Amino acid sequence: MAGYGSDDGFNAYIAALGHTLPSGAPAPAVLRQRGSDYLDALYNAPVDPKAPRFSGYPTNPLVQERAYPRTGATAYGSPIASDIIPTAIINASYAAAWHEANNPGSLAVAATVAGTLKRKKIDTIEKEYFEGSGNAAADATVRISAVEGLVAPFLTRAEVGSIYVV
Repeated sequence: MAGYGSDDGFNAYIAALGHTLPSGAPAPAVLRQRGSDYLDALYNAPVDPKAPRFSGYPTNPLVQERAYPRTGATAYGSPIASDIIPTAIINASYAAAWHEANNPGSLAVAATVAGTLKRKKIDTIEKEYFEGSGNAAADATVRISAVEGLVAPFLTRAEVGSIYVV
């Protein structure tokens, strides 16, 4: 598998922001893979069907590893060629990779729907659990503002929400 972009592109991206990889961080290729996996998992096939997702569909879904390139994808209302990966998508994967470099394991969050124990009373065997929102996977998903901003134009319009003026 290969993450979006290239190692040189990732290094140039973080250098342009004035960053360097932290000591002991995985290789750029590993970070790019993790960042790309995060991006595709969150925006290509989200756990919450009401969550924003990439417009269009993978150009060759049976063999391509990544969500991009896509057929029928749009950005700012304009069609995107089915044979390109937009620079903003590549940069979003770099932003996620940078986050992973500084927060190892943060892009691979696991969650359970079981409640967290708040109180336990031994004498009469009473237990009380915290209430969740009902969607443990969505609650545990890491959201990175740099990624959100870069992918916003590529998400389905109907899912993002609209304001109608009458």
